[in-house]
Amino acid sequence: MKQKSGLILALDVAEEQKALQISESVGDIVAAIKVGYPLVLACGLDVVTRISKLSEVICDFKVADIPNVNRLIVENAIRKGASGIICHGFVGRDSIAACVKAAGGKDVFVVVEMSHPGGVEFYQPTTERFAKLAVEVGASGVIAPATRPERIKYIRGLVGELKILTPGVGAQGGSAQQAMEAGADYVIVGRSIYQADDPRSVAENITEEIGKDM
Repeated sequence: MKQKSGLILALDVAEEQKALQISESVGDIVAAIKVGYPLVLACGLDVVTRISKLSEVICDFKVADIPNVNRLIVENAIRKGASGIICHGFVGRDSIAACVKAAGGKDVFVVVEMSHPGGVEFYQPTTERFAKLAVEVGASGVIAPATRPERIKYIRGLVGELKILTPGVGAQGGSAQQAMEAGADYVIVGRSIYQADDPRSVAENITEEIGKDM
């Protein structure tokens, strides 16, 4: 993933036309567009291919199954044009390693802590183990919460040079600037951009806030 900016759009919409319009609007600004189940279930996996012509795509499927199923999911996502995929850490070493192998050099990001309030209940006590596992299996990076900048700083100390992607900016209350100052490489922003009257303008403002060159 080229760091032309520190911003990733979370495109959590379920209408293909809207998704493509927004992708075209911000594709040259953002580092990547993250798509998940709402869009893919509504439009089919081919929507990844269409968006990939406008921006790099990260498939946020939070893959969490046995190694063989993980392999099949990742292979299909990459085949359709994804540049990266997100998997859960709690499924263990073999399942995460299967994602990394299936990605064939594309990015795999491991969720080590989630951004919503419930993310502290079961994830936070094991964040350290998940973060170290991501390093050991050769993942590209991890997902850490922008809603808790102090946790980003802590996780940076665990993962070294791995990329840190941080959701929770905007609608969930996280600050892009604080997340970057805490050690994030990219902030993930969804509703603040895709629900805006002018998504491009909002994306430009966030990019300027985090101090990255477009």
